[in-house]
Parts: sequence; structure tokens; C-alpha cells
Amino acid sequence: MKRFLVSVHEGRFLLQAITILIGKDLLVSIWGGTHPHIGAVALALPRPSLKDKKKTSATSSVLTVLGHKEDQTVKGVSETLSAVFKKNTVVTAGIHWDNLKAEEIKVIMGLTEKLTQKIIDKVNQLL
Repeated sequence: MKRFLVSVHEGRFLLQAITILIGKDLLVSIWGGTHPHIGAVALALPRPSLKDKKKTSATSSVLTVLGHKEDQTVKGVSETLSAVFKKNTVVTAGIHWDNLKAEEIKVIMGLTEKLTQKIIDKVNQLL
């Protein structure tokens, strides 16, 4: 079982993720902000793309804690990682800063994409 921690930051925003390779599967937990927690969980499974069966895509199921907004984060990250690595992938996320403005949410969304790319790069090094 291999595991690693990655982080990204911009201004006052820091996101971190621990990734664990469990046999053929992948587990990722993302957190950040003033109150890290688990706000949503997704399980993504790789499958042939509906547009091009030569490509791999992924389908996910998401559970969201009532009142939390991380569902889109876990869905996107889990499906990306599952499709790239052709692995069953679980992603949890809990990110919280009080009173975020719309432009700050965009910064955090961009950080999530950068964090996902770092995970991809690191897993590629380990495989």
C-alpha cells in the first residue's frame, strides 16, 4: 500500500490531499479551510466512453452531508482519477472558509484542478 500527501495554495487558501493506493483501487481525501471535515464522498468506476469506446471514462455515485457543497468536487475529482488510472476511486472532500465570495470560490475550484493534476503526476510516478 502506497500513500502520499500533496498540497496547493493560493493566497490564504490551502488545499491538501492524502492519496492511498489500495491494491487496484485508489482512495483520496481532500481537505482545506478553517473547518476541515467530510462533506461529500464519491465512488467512481471506470468504463468505456459513451462517445468513443476506445477511451476510458468514469461514472460516479455521490453521497453528500446535508447542507454541504463538496458534491461537485468529489464527483469531478473521482471521475477524472478513475478514468485516467482505470481504477475504482473513492474521493472524500471537506473544504470550508466562512463567507466566501464568488471569485474566491473560483480560486478554490482552480486549486482543486491543480491538486488533481498533482495527484495524477504522483500516482504516475508510483505505478
